[in-house]
Amino acid sequence: MWTRVAILSQLRQAPQPLSSSELAQRTGLHVNTVRFHLQILAQAGLVEPGLEHRPQRGRPRRVWSATDEEGADLEGGYQMLAEVLAEYLARASDQPWEAGERLGESWGSRLARSERRSRQEGVEQVVAMMAALGFSPTLARDGERFRLELHSCPFLEVAKRNQEVVCAAHLGLLRGALAEMGLPLTATRLDPLVEPSLCVAQLSPVSPRRRRGAARPRSAA
Repeated sequence: MWTRVAILSQLRQAPQPLSSSELAQRTGLHVNTVRFHLQILAQAGLVEPGLEHRPQRGRPRRVWSATDEEGADLEGGYQMLAEVLAEYLARASDQPWEAGERLGESWGSRLARSERRSRQEGVEQVVAMMAALGFSPTLARDGERFRLELHSCPFLEVAKRNQEVVCAAHLGLLRGALAEMGLPLTATRLDPLVEPSLCVAQLSPVSPRRRRGAARPRSAA
């Protein structure tokens, strides 16, 4: 299910429609796997096919683009995929927090660009990534640490029912992206719903003594 989120994110971030082959390259998936998930997303109204416009002769390629969010069936499509995944992990795993975090780390590493960057450039890229996903982030710096405020959550209704899995995945998302870019930072904690529509993540310098997954999110009131 999370694979479809990655594909949809790539289409929303791309300046022009992408072919299934281009999506396969960007996500590391087999092209046939990408085509399968595109059909599922199309049925949910989240993506739509088209034909590439090019001056060369020959049959134009089929390309895909994300639909306008206002016209897409987000509750029946995107949100449904997230809810099914969260419920499955919550029931199937003895440690849903760890499972959600590992899932999020894989998601973050796929979305982040792998080339090395300065700390400031990398943090700015993470903020842009979260904005593209619909989290409406703002960033504040406190010395060597950063406070990342997420003012909206595209998974809010799912998180209210499966907070442990969903919030762990978001913390893992940040960790995976930071690690993929080789930054000397990690997301040490994520406090969900400190206000009705605000979650706060703390980004801190990496410490060799800090154990992965040690910081769990505070429960919502």
